[in-house]
Amino acid sequence: MPADITPEHAAYLRERQIGILATSRKDGSPQQSMITYLFDGEHIVISTLKTSAKCRNIRRQPLVSLLVPDGKQQAIVYGTAEVIEGRERDRYIMAIREHQGDPLPADYDLDRFSERLDELGRIIIRIRPERVLG
Repeated sequence: MPADITPEHAAYLRERQIGILATSRKDGSPQQSMITYLFDGEHIVISTLKTSAKCRNIRRQPLVSLLVPDGKQQAIVYGTAEVIEGRERDRYIMAIREHQGDPLPADYDLDRFSERLDELGRIIIRIRPERVLG
């Protein structure tokens, strides 16, 4: 677990799946997206398309924030994001599916799965939390 994330923060992030991701547009103005995520104990992982604004913004400027609200409670995560593709992406997407209760069958053709993700333009945004407030 990253040093600045308390056990309470980690539990809060693990127990939720929806947040609002803020990235920076080319002109520096904020761009926000409602997302679903997985917190794996070290990173926040988001599945999206490589053509999305959030992906383009992160490739240009990787500093992001993520608001995870729950009624009157919230956590705000500040961190650095990176775009993950290929087999590492596949591993994260399988973990997300499992977390959402939709795991791949054990005999599923993983090469075909990877090809299909490439066809769809699917990528992973992986955020390394550097500071958590809330």
